[in-house]
Amino acid sequence: MQIYLVGGAVRDQLLGRPIKDKDFVVVGATVADMLDAGFQQVGADFPVFLHPATHEEYALARTERKQGLGYQGFSVHASPDVTLREDLQRRDLTVNAMAIEVSSLTDDTPVNGEVIDYYGGLNDIESKTLRHVSEAFSEDPLRVLRTARFYGRYYDLGFTIADETLTLMRQLVRSGELAHLSSERIWQESSRATMQLSPQVYWQQLFEIDALTEYFAPLHDAWNKTHIRETVQTALYFAGQMQLNLSQRWALLMSSLNADLFNITEKASNHHQLTAAKHISQIGNTAKVPKIQTQFANLFVQQAEQLSAIDALSAAEKIDLIQTCGAHKEPEKISQLLVCSQVLQLASTHRQMMLALGSFHAISMDHIESGLQGPKIGAALRQARIQHLEIQHT
Repeated sequence: MQIYLVGGAVRDQLLGRPIKDKDFVVVGATVADMLDAGFQQVGADFPVFLHPATHEEYALARTERKQGLGYQGFSVHASPDVTLREDLQRRDLTVNAMAIEVSSLTDDTPVNGEVIDYYGGLNDIESKTLRHVSEAFSEDPLRVLRTARFYGRYYDLGFTIADETLTLMRQLVRSGELAHLSSERIWQESSRATMQLSPQVYWQQLFEIDALTEYFAPLHDAWNKTHIRETVQTALYFAGQMQLNLSQRWALLMSSLNADLFNITEKASNHHQLTAAKHISQIGNTAKVPKIQTQFANLFVQQAEQLSAIDALSAAEKIDLIQTCGAHKEPEKISQLLVCSQVLQLASTHRQMMLALGSFHAISMDHIESGLQGPKIGAALRQARIQHLEIQHT
């Protein structure tokens, strides 16, 4: 029997990140061996066990075969003859498919600390690349969301998704397999990603590969407008930096569904006749978003204009806003809503200034009349930059 620390704990140890959970693979053991050692089996048909003292997960080495639709459509084969290499091959990304041998079931001290790496995880850690282990990646649609989540998690370290892995993700989306994911797993992955330091990365990546159309269709439609998408992405970035809670982050994401908040006044198409509130509720029902997040998002989107103009409200309007928001019962709610409002306004202002900065750098001496001298050069550059920025706003 050999026991190995695997997956995220190995990856985060190599990256110098805190290790939250430890998972182990046991090679050469049977269910009876684990039960005799005092481990508790999780599920009748799945070879995963909880350590009697630490409650950490120990799984028998196993292989999987795709037999049905979705991430549950697999048959699992676990036996003492399954090797570590075979077990690691079924994992999603190379950075998650490394192992370190430990002493025993009761002692997780590394035998020698050597990282066992059959599939190039160490190289991909070095090159900061998220890459699939094998073509079996495309058998599990949940891996589209997981890869996007890992991308967001390690975005600040400079990680990118390998082109060939992005190709498989797009193929999975086009296959319709995402429709067979449970709403609970959709929310589990999405909420975890939304609470990361760079939550905008997950949602942007899913948008780019058309993965929002199944469970978040109204959001995908709204983000087709560059103005809305870029502003909300910036708001989510600020939300991550400011450590806002999940309800606040979800409200900022759902603000995408009210074009009025972004000074967009064109008529909506027939496809967009539902109100923002109905869209938020639709997403909430489809993706099993908890009611507390849906209700807060609806409240923010409905009251966003009032919140942004708080200084201009009359005494009566302020009292009514307190009543509407339920802040007389939960005083912290109005504070959370006001922070969301300020973040959204800051994101809008930031985007405008980034456009101005882009126009400034887009215009050089090559874009003005040759032969100008002295102050006329500066004046011509300034005017050309102004014209360039005005075009960006049209």
